[in-house]
Amino acid sequence: MTDFPTSFGKDELLKCARGELFGPGNAQLPEPPMLMMDRITEISADGGPNGKGHVVAEFDIHPDQWFFACHFPGNPIMPGCLGLDGLWQLTGFNLGWRGWKGRGYALGVGEVKLTGMVRPDRKMIRYFVDFTKAVQTRRLTMGVADGRVEADGETIYHVKDMKVALSES
Repeated sequence: MTDFPTSFGKDELLKCARGELFGPGNAQLPEPPMLMMDRITEISADGGPNGKGHVVAEFDIHPDQWFFACHFPGNPIMPGCLGLDGLWQLTGFNLGWRGWKGRGYALGVGEVKLTGMVRPDRKMIRYFVDFTKAVQTRRLTMGVADGRVEADGETIYHVKDMKVALSES
């Protein structure tokens, strides 16, 4: 399937952001500050509860992170959309890790439930992406996955039917 490792540190994630991990024109993570993870601890093409692939990643929370100062002044909270973006980033990363070609982009999400918040006193976010489908056609590669975000072990986001595609055009 792939010659890539099954875990990645920050240096490898930054290589992916620069387009150096999967090759030019292929799946790429954003650079900081939009990179929403510090490490990937597990990745597979056939693991997870559905046997279709999974990713587990972590993001260390520090009180001085950029989003706390502006969202909301006097009531610092990490925007929920950043947690969702982290899940999308990991879904696309998994497709590139599988060796599939093309640039990644989010296609949508079926359902998002936010049940908690990330405040500056949190220490770590853990992301869980569990694929329900990964398909490759001539024109498109698409991953469909469910996701979960935990903050210090407490589940705070549930996401169903995230869609990420890779396209060579």
